[in-house]
Amino acid sequence: MSGRFHICSLTALVAVALFVVMSISNSRVCYDFLGNDTPFQPKIDKLEHKNYVETIPSTEVKFEMIAIPGGTFLMGSPAKEAGRADDEGPQHPVQIRPFWMEKTETTWDEYDLYLKEKGVESPEENEKRVKADADAVTGPTKPYADETFGHGREGPRPVLCITHHAVMEYCRWLSAKTGKTYRLPTEAEWEYACRAGTTTAYSFGDDPQKLDEYAWYSKNAEDDTHPVAQKKPNPWGLFDMHGNVAEWCLDVYQKDYYSTFPADKLSLWPVKLPTKARFSHVARGGAWTDDAPKLRSAARLGSNKDWIKRDPQRPQSIWWLTDAEFVGFRIIRPVEEQDNLKGLRSPVTRESPDYDNPKK
Repeated sequence: MSGRFHICSLTALVAVALFVVMSISNSRVCYDFLGNDTPFQPKIDKLEHKNYVETIPSTEVKFEMIAIPGGTFLMGSPAKEAGRADDEGPQHPVQIRPFWMEKTETTWDEYDLYLKEKGVESPEENEKRVKADADAVTGPTKPYADETFGHGREGPRPVLCITHHAVMEYCRWLSAKTGKTYRLPTEAEWEYACRAGTTTAYSFGDDPQKLDEYAWYSKNAEDDTHPVAQKKPNPWGLFDMHGNVAEWCLDVYQKDYYSTFPADKLSLWPVKLPTKARFSHVARGGAWTDDAPKLRSAARLGSNKDWIKRDPQRPQSIWWLTDAEFVGFRIIRPVEEQDNLKGLRSPVTRESPDYDNPKK
């Protein structure tokens, strides 16, 4: 009897040891909220809303919005992912509410309507608008050169070289025109939509050799942007989530931001809200200028003052970027807006500092 008990005990100990080793070796392990270590698996909710086409009122300009289901995913990249940067970890589980995302990057034919309607000759015009109506939508000053920087509009091609502030004001204009809430995606929403339920380095797998099928980047772009939707979409039907132009997200960029999230429970709808500082904000997806690692689903980029270093104005423009031909955007529409984003507008003004931290 004692011999059998000893054998059974030894077997149990070996089994426990093997379980621990397997758990530790798994790079995508997180706490499962019940007290047991278990591999985290994304959970995609049932899709209960539909794709639609938005026509901007009083125009013939249209864009398509893709229905994105809510769910959970593991944000960031595992430590052993090829090309990984330190700001992509630690990985942490996140919950996302359902939303719609623009099928392609926002193009000039859309943005030009805002330029035509709200553009101003001088910053003082915007100040007069706001003085008369605190909720007035402001508009871009005239660019000091070709606003496409030679990349053109035809195709149509994606908007580029506009500031985070400019995009936020465009979204307010579009929301007012359509009666729907349009805004930039949070960084978490962007990565969730890019991954589309996948856990690999790219939405199509781990092999960067397949990028030619899905993205415009340094190896195939021939030093230029390209018309949207020319490559294959991701599993949820979104084009150019990898490459062409990097895409603004709503969040302020912080290199160690992910270290502030728990690994043992879901973070609900995270966002690092914009401040009065002009920099730094998150851009995602990589661009036509980038090599493969910067196009990964988890790759992050923070804007900085170098993006306006050739701006001759003093103070420098809050609308245009002279040195960021690689950044554009796409919009989302929440099914139900989270409380801390309701009525959000850009706090940036001409008097805004470059950074929250003056040492930068």
